[in-house]
Order: sequence, then C-alpha cells, then structure tokens
Amino acid sequence: MKIAILTIFPEMFESVLRSSILGRAINEGLLTVTPCDIRPYSTLKHKNTDDYPFGGGAGMVMLAQPIVDAVRDLRAQGYDGPCIYMSPRGKTFNQQKVEQLAKLDNMIILCGHYEGVDQRALDLVVDEEISLGDFVLTGGELAAMTICDAVARYVPGVLGSAGSTDEESFTNGLLEYPQYTRPREFEGLEVPEVLLSGDHAKINKWRREQALDVTLRMRPDLFETAPMTDKERAAALERRG
Repeated sequence: MKIAILTIFPEMFESVLRSSILGRAINEGLLTVTPCDIRPYSTLKHKNTDDYPFGGGAGMVMLAQPIVDAVRDLRAQGYDGPCIYMSPRGKTFNQQKVEQLAKLDNMIILCGHYEGVDQRALDLVVDEEISLGDFVLTGGELAAMTICDAVARYVPGVLGSAGSTDEESFTNGLLEYPQYTRPREFEGLEVPEVLLSGDHAKINKWRREQALDVTLRMRPDLFETAPMTDKERAAALERRG
C-alpha cells in the first residue's frame, strides 16, 4: 500500500510516521506513506498556495494550480488510485470505507487548509471527498493521519495477529465486547469468571452477548441495523430491562 499526502505542512507527519505500529509498518516496507509538499508546485514567484476568495468573505482559499499540478505529477509517478480530499462536506468515514480503501494498491490524500480549496481543483483531480464527522478542523492533516492509521491496520502483516481486526468494534456491525488482563482482581473489581473457565464456547457466547449489550447501551443506532437473530435482539433488550 502506497499513500501520498498532499499538504502545505509536511512536517506535521514526521512524528506520526516514525511511531508505534504505523512507524514499524513503514520501516518493514509493508506500507509507504509520503507527505508531499504542495508549495514547490506553485508557479507564483513566492510559491504562494492561497489567495483571497472571489466574491469576498473571511479567510483565504487554496489555489487550484499547485494542487492540480501536484496530483498530475503523482499520477505520472504511478499513483493511479483515487485522490481523496479531506473535507467536512464529504461522506462520513466509517469501517466500511476503511476496508474498501485497504484493498487499494495506492491512493492520494489532499489536505485542505484555510477556507478550503478552489472548486476547480476538486473538479479536475479529486475523485472523492471524505469527512471524519460533523465538525471542522484547522486543516486536513489530522484527518489524513486518521485515514492512514485506520487503513494501515488492514494491510497484511501490519498487525501482529492476522485475526486482530476480526472482532473489533464496527467490523461485525457491533461495538467490541469488554477486554480484561492481569491481575485477576483490581480495586475490588474481578475478571468475569467465564473468561477464566477455558470453555471457548461459553466465552464466545459471553463475548457476543456483551457486544450486543454494549452496542445497545452506547450506540442504539448501530444496534438497530446490526446483524443478529430475533432471539438475540429480544434477549439483549430483556437484559437491558
């Protein structure tokens, strides 16, 4: 998986790309993430990447020319995957989109700034707009980092266990069940007895029930659409009281 990130602040990615699982994946050659500075593509004397908006209004708008030329340069380098613009007006990022993007060989992520990007750049080179949610950030860099981190987890070899993504939140339409580790007792709270039983059938049944209960309590909207039998739904509602 190769990801190119178009940004006017490439230095923001230095720590993220060197740390934790993402950093290890890059070091092992499982993933390539390249922050690409948009500024050198500007044809203006001072390498400006923004200007005042036509029609007036607060703030500045990112110029079309540097963005379009940067994307076209990446296309010439072999980046034939989608160009994604991180935008609050885009479709909300979710687990389904994570798994879809993880199947790609490569993609380009465009980080907007200021009051946004000249629409002509979006019309010419952007394939899709994605939002993290109904809020606004100062720029697209943090959102791009989130995309990289979420997608990287589905690249083969990035996580230590091939099954690490199988039962986590959202994968099966439910939130994840509670997890416990040592010690067995902490400040009067004990690990549920079933997890110490060694009976994997009972453990799986408990985890399924817990996932249903947690989802019903924390995200009833997900519970309504999650795949489950009528018996499971009725039992979860009964446990809730």
